[in-house]
Formats: sequence, C-alpha cells, structure tokens
Amino acid sequence: MIFKGVMDGKPYPDHGLTPREWAQIPPRQIRLDELITVTTVLALDKLLSEDSTFYGDLFAHVIAYEGDLYLEDGLHRAVRSALRNRTIIHARLLDLDARIAAGFSPAPRPAAEPVGPTAPAPGRTETTSPTPPVVHPRRRSGGAHRLPD
Repeated sequence: MIFKGVMDGKPYPDHGLTPREWAQIPPRQIRLDELITVTTVLALDKLLSEDSTFYGDLFAHVIAYEGDLYLEDGLHRAVRSALRNRTIIHARLLDLDARIAAGFSPAPRPAAEPVGPTAPAPGRTETTSPTPPVVHPRRRSGGAHRLPD
C-alpha cells in the first residue's frame, strides 16, 4: 500500500493559511506510508503532466492533526513519487495540533455562494458586468474531478 489511508474529505478544521503563509513553512521529508489522503479522485491528465506544479507550490501540503498526517495538497506529486519507487516526498508540514494548543481559532468557513443570478441589494444598482471565468488554454476540458458547468 502506498498511503496509510484514503479519506474523502478533511477531518480537521480549516486552518486558514494563505499560499504566502504556506511558503513560510520549510519543506521536509515525509514518508508516503505515513500519509492519509483527503481526496479519492486522481486525474490522469494532472498525473501525467510535466508542468503540473508550474502554477502552484513545488511542495506538497501536509497537516498534522490528532496524531495523523493528512495530505491536503500534492496527491499527484505523491503518486508520481510512488510510481518512481520513491518512499518519501518533500512537503510543507503544518502542525495543526500545536496551532490549536497555542490558541489558534480555526477560520470560519465562508457562506456558500448562491448559484445563478442574484438581484442587487435593495436601493443599489449593479454597475459592472460579471467577469467571465479565466480558462487556462491547455485545460479547457474538465477532468474527472470537475463538475460540468
């Protein structure tokens, strides 16, 4: 078995770290067989892509919570490492237990955005047109993990 376990969803509270805050955590080596993944979907197009980390962090993101290590971001990097017979990955490790013990209050999850058109607040008129979504030129089609529009 490559990983310690596979889950669908995060069992830990939202840590609220921004990409800039993640970049402040130094990477370290973590064994693959100690990790529990928090997603069950693996997109082959990302797995086989040469530049899959071009727009993101070079290192996986791991959360230490209640004695377990959860692979929050970097599943495709971890699987690529396993396919190359490597047993470790370089990852940034956030000790969420230590943050909670130090008085960190998890960030509240934002309210769900309404789906579909919404009316402006009473007494206000909408002055801008909605911005079209940005689509990467090589990622026009949705992967297995993306819902159709």
